[in-house]
Amino acid sequence: MKRVNGAILIGILIVTIISFVLGLSPLPSKIIDSPPDISLIFGKLDILGAFNFGFFAVILTIFVMDFVDTLGTLLGLSLKAGFLDENGNLPEIEKPMLSDAIATVCAALFGTTTAGTYIESAAGIEAGGKSGLSALFTSILFLLGLFFAPFFSSIPPAAYGPPIIIVGMLMLSPIKRIDFDDYSEVIPVFTIITLMCFTYNLGIGMTGGFVVYPLIKVLNGKAKEIKPGLWFLSFLSVLFFIFYPY
Repeated sequence: MKRVNGAILIGILIVTIISFVLGLSPLPSKIIDSPPDISLIFGKLDILGAFNFGFFAVILTIFVMDFVDTLGTLLGLSLKAGFLDENGNLPEIEKPMLSDAIATVCAALFGTTTAGTYIESAAGIEAGGKSGLSALFTSILFLLGLFFAPFFSSIPPAAYGPPIIIVGMLMLSPIKRIDFDDYSEVIPVFTIITLMCFTYNLGIGMTGGFVVYPLIKVLNGKAKEIKPGLWFLSFLSVLFFIFYPY
């Protein structure tokens, strides 16, 4: 509220220190340590094993979740940073999408979980980081963070939980741009927000919106507003909900 630079990080550190002092969290055995050996998992891909119908549901689920999650995150963060044009589109969106795709492939090669665009970047945007240079420095810090894993692992959830809630609060502001008099716009948005809240998953919320939005538009006689690309995303989203391993 006071617009102090680094307020979120300062808060995390203060709560972590208090937690250590009161004995609520164990002190880390080490502050710095070498990263684990990745030779056992690096490049261990079974490409041929993925070429069977039984693996189709897995590939579809991962693809749709990653694609839709990235798309929603990019547009949401770009709106927060003021990068969208007058039509609500992100110019040259193919560039950050390509970066996300490369990160996803590299993550698979290194044997880690999917790497991609995350909504927590809203905290950096709020602090003024909107350039490619800020993203570069963030990546360098993440790389250095590998060596500080023992310390970061000891940070209690009570320290980093509130900042995540604040990020969600920051991303709520664009809701004021919704035309609440147009139910064909409100109902899909309500569906997206509700699914995100109850599933704790941005991707599921977005895919739900891609299913509901064209349906509501057709029922409201506004099918002409739906572009071909959205019909394709709607088709993928329907397949996602059919094959998703509930």
